[in-house]
Amino acid sequence: MKVQTSQILLNNLQFYAYHGVGEQETIVGNTYAIDLKMDVDFSKAALSDDVQETVSYADVYESIKTEMAIPSKLIEHVIYRIGTRLLKDFELIQKIDITLSKTNPPMGADIDTAAVRIICSR
Repeated sequence: MKVQTSQILLNNLQFYAYHGVGEQETIVGNTYAIDLKMDVDFSKAALSDDVQETVSYADVYESIKTEMAIPSKLIEHVIYRIGTRLLKDFELIQKIDITLSKTNPPMGADIDTAAVRIICSR
């Protein structure tokens, strides 16, 4: 079998964090969700059944959790830090597609989320 693309996906990771331009956002906080798609060649792990031959999604979660705990004014800043960190921490990741959503942003509109997306690669 020839595999053209292999990806690891983490969907709807939930975090409570204190990002925002407004002072109230940094005090009260908000719920954020992350969807992540990583291009990873895990062909060795598929054959060996060894987590050392792939990217551990538990380790990816810990890296994201660390970045989400650092307050920022802009979610654009947060998502850029996450992308940079994941490419630095995990050599097997070739490309990342990340969406970061902020639940019920304080903007006076009837809206579920405001989101930013970044696609980055080596």
